[in-house]
Amino acid sequence: MPYAPFDLTGRVALVTGGNGGIGLGMASALAAAGADVAIWGTNEAKNEAAVAALASGGSGGSGGSGGSGGSAASAGPRVRGYVCDVASEAEVSAVFEATMADFGRLDVCVANAGVGGGAASFLDLSLEEWRRVMRVNMEGAFLTLRAAARQMVSAGTGGSLIGIASLAAVEGAARNEHYAATKGGVVAMMRGLAVEFARNGIRANAVLPGWIETGMTEGVFGNERFRDKVLPRVPMRRWGQPEDFGGIAVYLASDASSFHTGDTILIDGGYAAF
Repeated sequence: MPYAPFDLTGRVALVTGGNGGIGLGMASALAAAGADVAIWGTNEAKNEAAVAALASGGSGGSGGSGGSGGSAASAGPRVRGYVCDVASEAEVSAVFEATMADFGRLDVCVANAGVGGGAASFLDLSLEEWRRVMRVNMEGAFLTLRAAARQMVSAGTGGSLIGIASLAAVEGAARNEHYAATKGGVVAMMRGLAVEFARNGIRANAVLPGWIETGMTEGVFGNERFRDKVLPRVPMRRWGQPEDFGGIAVYLASDASSFHTGDTILIDGGYAAF
């Protein structure tokens, strides 16, 4: 018999940036564990593909993609896609309202949507580029988590807030200081949320991915010099994959983590320990 606390049947999870990469890996696992899943992303075609992938993988019913969602299959967990730019307060408000209208409740929120950084040098990093990354990675996480926390407090049923940070939050990231700053901010914000909302039965934790093979990292992973220098420093001797984050998503969404809050959970194949 499966370990009962990992059963997410009847729960609703929201995953921003859930149409690809780590977000999709988490959304897939949450649906497979029985949760209904709302996927937010800026690309409607990718949203539709993600919903279809979760449905074809046997993880539940599918729904349409769009601001108001679509009809879902009656059997199994429901999965719906919504077009949303998390950096827009107006869009977050409207799409969150649509999500709640479709699902009726929220138990888990994964603030995963983000963009990469990278500059020739910190000396040449423009304010425009700094703000571009800050707007999505930091302000987008804030807007998403605020909407989720308001709903959870109002409902009085508790819940789990999960912020996706990065190894860059705790290790030096040359020429990527703006990206690292946003991820360090996510870590600090999750700790604050854990303290403020523990009395409401809401847990808040940050997940810090290491070098993970996704669309965001394909540029650097395609660099032979980078591969030769970085991969030998990963004790597991491979790059991380989106599916490597399914387990932590289900754990943090479930009753198995009912006393686990305010933590930063590093998933990097041992890179930071080596």
